[in-house]
Amino acid sequence: MYGWTGTVLRINLTEGTVQKEPLRTDDAEQYIGSRGLGSKYFVDEVDPTIDALGPENKLIYATGPLTGTMGVSTGRHDIIAKGPLNNTLAASNSGGYFGPEVKYAGYDMVIFEGKAEKPVYVYAYNGSVEIRDAAHLWGGKNVPDTTDILLAETDPDAKVSCIGPAGENLVLFAAIINDKHRAAGRTGIGAVMGSKNLKGFVVRGGTGGVKVADHAGFIKSVQDGRKKITDNPVTSAGLPAFGTNVLVNIINEVGGLPTRNWQEAYDPEAEMISGETQAKENLASAKGCSGCVIGCGRVEQAHGKFASSGEGPEYETTWAFGSDCGVTDVNAVLKANFLCNDLGLDTITMGSTIACAMELTEKGIIDRATTGTDLRFGNADAMVEMVEATAYRTGFGDALAEGSYRLADSYGHPELSMTVKKQEMPAYDPRAIQGIGLEYATSNRGGCHVRGGYTISPEVLGLPIKMDPATVEGGKPNILKIFQDLTAALSASGTCLFTSFAIGGDDIAAELTAATGVTYTADDVMKIGERIYNLERLFIMKAGYTKADDTLPPRLLNDPIPPAGPSKAR
Repeated sequence: MYGWTGTVLRINLTEGTVQKEPLRTDDAEQYIGSRGLGSKYFVDEVDPTIDALGPENKLIYATGPLTGTMGVSTGRHDIIAKGPLNNTLAASNSGGYFGPEVKYAGYDMVIFEGKAEKPVYVYAYNGSVEIRDAAHLWGGKNVPDTTDILLAETDPDAKVSCIGPAGENLVLFAAIINDKHRAAGRTGIGAVMGSKNLKGFVVRGGTGGVKVADHAGFIKSVQDGRKKITDNPVTSAGLPAFGTNVLVNIINEVGGLPTRNWQEAYDPEAEMISGETQAKENLASAKGCSGCVIGCGRVEQAHGKFASSGEGPEYETTWAFGSDCGVTDVNAVLKANFLCNDLGLDTITMGSTIACAMELTEKGIIDRATTGTDLRFGNADAMVEMVEATAYRTGFGDALAEGSYRLADSYGHPELSMTVKKQEMPAYDPRAIQGIGLEYATSNRGGCHVRGGYTISPEVLGLPIKMDPATVEGGKPNILKIFQDLTAALSASGTCLFTSFAIGGDDIAAELTAATGVTYTADDVMKIGERIYNLERLFIMKAGYTKADDTLPPRLLNDPIPPAGPSKAR
């Protein structure tokens, strides 16, 4: 095969068995790969009503046919499972270098089934697969230490995907971290990995590069796509210079930056945590994933009492630990982000859950006797403290580990949880940017900004067309569907979402056709994206969701933005 390796690796942790099987080529052509093909396998094999933390759940690492090629930013992979945070179909996307290494090892997908009797890790290399004891890694070892030990025990050139203490302790929004800093973060797939007693997955490639069907045609399609990336101001200037944090000031200036658990939508001190400030005070270097042509990754240094270093934070992370918690100390924001990477936590849900707890505190619903600290808006020390407490489920961290919906509901105030389908929404207030509200409400995996691509692009950035952010009229449902379909197809191919600022279905079709030898048109690509989205919707309906769940939190439906900022009283 071309593009695809043609092989699926199936590992049954209960039985301790390893099996290689041929890829279902008809499904590969119809669902492409990664989020699409991995979800197809998952839906075919798993009952939607199972316990997400039970052995019946499966964990599927899935790559796309473009993953590991020299395509336009094609270093992505997805991890698919039923997510324990909200029982949706989780296809959590991650970059870095792990996904390409899976392809180089000869696999399109790796399916983990069952549950190991004791903690284990899996090492795949040169066509061999070993299930090894991980007792020495279990019991709270963080991601960097786990990664270093696994590399020392296997191959220093291998790539590692693993969980930290949050995954071991079944925190409902635990992440799986690869390459020490890149997270498959949302819906709690790290807890699924922990529930299987699987500490890590180590891969060392042995087959070389990915074969493409039409080398000359592929080179041309890549050159065409890269030129569009270079010509686009977002992908050639904004993201490389400031990372995704370029959005902090932009979103705040349109009055759409959720602040203090979404009580406000404008933060007069947002500049203090912005991408521009981080670039000036904290940035060590930019960094890209495998095959990246944008370079939005950041290597940063926090100073003062929060001194630490690592990769990130992204825009949503900066918002969650910054404006949403009322924190203006950029060093505290960076520290919280680095802790999430080290401990294996989804930053959006973590910061949002702390913000929810802060509002519960300020409204007198909980107190210091409950939280063990002065958990109020603006208290950076308490915020950072709660991150670690959550990963280890110590003290009030045990309550935070359930996510903001269960936290707020346990105190009789579920309306203070800013979630859709029990998953915390990212950093765009739909009262100011209404298209994103439609995206949040209809997302198959709950509050999510990447299931419809970046609908803020036309609403805020004016790309590819300018749309009024203050209304859902003027073709918003149609453009949302276009973004939903394109996003699904991009993920399925193994391509980074951020390329959608510059390239579209025709570009992906050209790369896929040249890489795989299967003829794809732009219409085919969009139809496949729709097919993937519909597959996910069918799964969550069978899991118990209905159209009544396609809604927003009461605050966003009933309370206007306070009279401050550009979108006041909207």
